[in-house]
Amino acid sequence: MAKQPEKTNYKVVAENRRARYDFAIDTDLEVGIILTGSEVKSMRTGQSNIAESYAAVEEGELWLVNSYIAPYDRAMFGHEERRRRKLLVSRKELARLWNSTKREGMTLVPLVMYFNDRGLVKLKIATAKGKKNHDKRATEAKRDWGRQKQRLLRHGD
Repeated sequence: MAKQPEKTNYKVVAENRRARYDFAIDTDLEVGIILTGSEVKSMRTGQSNIAESYAAVEEGELWLVNSYIAPYDRAMFGHEERRRRKLLVSRKELARLWNSTKREGMTLVPLVMYFNDRGLVKLKIATAKGKKNHDKRATEAKRDWGRQKQRLLRHGD
């Protein structure tokens, strides 16, 4: 019997596109997030932003700080747009994240927020180290050369 392809009903809500440019990504991790009803409704309409946010380990818990979820206008009980939101992760992973941020000087950067195939909101965070300006220029030069190489191969000049 042939293997059935996986059905992934994966809807991206917010993406931090600049994270891979500003940071050297080490490892990434999928975490859950605690939200209120009006926040989920607002996210279903695609009104959220994680570009300026970061994750932090504080008092033995993982928090998403400075993320924006627009208020849902038809909600009976609204929510604060830029409140701190608790992230759900195992104790083992929390200890690893704390170790990488406090001892190794890494940063926890949110990469993408999405609805998974079960309809739950998930957040992909990464442990990363900030890039210097010369590292950013090298990355940009490498990307430009890749584009130029593809152009040359396509046209055969």
